[in-house]
Amino acid sequence: MADMNLSPDKVAQVIVRAREIEAKVGAWDEIDRSHPGEENADAVLEALRNDPARQALATFISELSRGEQHRLVALMWVGRGTFEPEEWDEAVDTAEEEFVDSTGTARYLLGIPLLADYLEEGLEKMGYSVEDAEKGVV
Repeated sequence: MADMNLSPDKVAQVIVRAREIEAKVGAWDEIDRSHPGEENADAVLEALRNDPARQALATFISELSRGEQHRLVALMWVGRGTFEPEEWDEAVDTAEEEFVDSTGTARYLLGIPLLADYLEEGLEKMGYSVEDAEKGVV
């Protein structure tokens, strides 16, 4: 198990909250059949921006320390396959260079499709049990 200097419990919080958002997006993604030919993409995007679960997750990420935010991005990259677990320090250094403010970090992560999946995969690749981390999350 690699030392990430990031609490798996905090990662689990992000995973669970991201899953809540993903579940809502699936429901909104359906086409409104009552008005054939009309696109509802703008309504979907507006709903996503104002979603309380999304705002809560953005706040949670923004309230992490800068180091934790960078490690969260690095973990997502490991889960996505951009970096290997052996390249952890390089992934963290790259995140530090790319994300200089907490708002940008939260915005970046919330724009990643499959964020929860990538974080779960990242935890597993780094030697952590996703199930154990998610036990205490409500």
